[in-house]
Order: sequence, then C-alpha cells, then structure tokens
Amino acid sequence: MHYEGNIIRPPSEADSILIQVTTGCSHNKCTFCGVYKDKPFGIKDECIIRQDIRYASIFYRHKHRVFLCDGDSLILPQAKLISLFKDINENLPWISRIGTYANAKSIARKSVSELKELKERGLRIIHMGLESGDDETLKRVKKWGDSTTIIEQGRKVTEAGIKLFVTVISGLGGRDGSLIHAEKTGIALTRMNPQYVGVLSLMPIENTELCAQINKGEFDLLSPEETLKELRVMLQHTELNPGYFYANHASNYLPLRARLPRDKQKTLNLIDSAIKGEVNLTPEWLRGL
Repeated sequence: MHYEGNIIRPPSEADSILIQVTTGCSHNKCTFCGVYKDKPFGIKDECIIRQDIRYASIFYRHKHRVFLCDGDSLILPQAKLISLFKDINENLPWISRIGTYANAKSIARKSVSELKELKERGLRIIHMGLESGDDETLKRVKKWGDSTTIIEQGRKVTEAGIKLFVTVISGLGGRDGSLIHAEKTGIALTRMNPQYVGVLSLMPIENTELCAQINKGEFDLLSPEETLKELRVMLQHTELNPGYFYANHASNYLPLRARLPRDKQKTLNLIDSAIKGEVNLTPEWLRGL
C-alpha cells in the first residue's frame, strides 16, 4: 500500500483496509491539531489508489471494512468519489462498509442527494469533528464554521441515511470557558443527534499553536476534577434518541460507554462518584492520543 506520512484512523477502524485517497487536511488550521502539519493537502493520483485497491483485493480478503484516509476524502469531486466507490465495489465485493473522516467544510460541498448516492455505493459511516458547540471556542481554535454550520452538515449526513460519529474535545474551552463549552456542546450534540459521540480530553501537542498558548500562560488546562465536572455538564445537556456516548478514548481520565437515554443517569452517577474520589482515574502516564 502506498501511504504518505502517518496514517490516522478511528479506533473502531483498527481491522479495516486503510486506503489513502488524500494527504493531509483541506483546512489544517485548528490550533489544537498537529496531525497533518507535516504534509500539505493533496488528492492522490488515481493510478496509485487503484493499485492499492488491487493490492487489497489479493492480500486483505479477510477484512470486511474499508476506511478512506486522510482527513477529509469527501472533499473530492463527486465524480471522482463515484469512480472510487465503483472500483472498491468491483474489486472488493465482500466489503460490508466504507467509512471516512469528513469535516463540515467537505460535507458542505455535497448535497443530500449526493451523499445518498455515496451511501448506495457503500458509505455507511462518517466521522466528523464538532469539537465544541460554543462559537467563541470554535473561533479561538480556528475551526472551520460556527456551531450552526457544523450542526447543519451533521444533520445532512444522517438525513442521507449515513451513520454519524461526532467527536468533541473536553477542556477545549480552557478553565474560563469550561462550563459554557460543556453546556453548548451538549446542546449542539442534541440538535445534531448523531448515532455516536466520542469525547476526547484535551492533551497539548508539541509545535501546535495551542501548545504555544499554554506555554505562554494564555490558556489554562483543566485539572482531572475540572475535566470530570465539565464532562458531567456536557452529558447532562446531551440527549440522543437513541445513541452512544463514548468517553473511552485513551486521553480520558474516566472511561465511559453509555447508551442514551437508557444509561444517562447511571453514567452521571458514575461521574459523581469519580469526582468524589470513589473511582480510580486513568493515571497521567497511561493517557495518550
């Protein structure tokens, strides 16, 4: 397989065939993200992509999912995506699901009918970063679009019948903006109503703009207790009908996996116990991205 740079994929795609169709991220300005700083955004040559699909057809017949990398393959023109999906379907006919990362910027370029067209050809799940429902936080971290715009794009995905996995970042509002970030993020998730929510806890990455702000004393990281309190507020304001609320990423102090609305109160009670010190938290040396 022809991979350029580090390949990032969601934990749920660990056993998927990873096909890199773009390099980097078309936005690549978020202050907290250092994933794609080492490579410019670009669309890979179709011949290279076809070679990778042929390789997968020979050596990955035991894998039943495909994940398209890097940051936002949906930025490709619709005709190119249709051709790509046709190639996957013809050469990997046993594949049950195609997934991809996509940001609101790339989804905004697609109509609902175009997304439905991709769904008919195997696109079953899109992973999209909301990060925060608070517009001031989004503006400060240089995320593309405001909360209303991102919510609209997420709703477009679900309207097309594609499952939506939305990630948010606890601590992204800093200490001063913590509770408003948590509350508005929960409200935004409720409005979007994705099938899956994944909460990560902010961990500074070297050589990012946010890390420089932390080092200058311009941004305050939350303590473990403050992070738990923020998580509680976020969950309290999140209503999914139904949906999964995950906080089991390696960055989190308290691993959570809740089906909402069924497990909401039980999970809030668990967070309360953790805040009181009655539940062991993940030690710093075991946290990671």
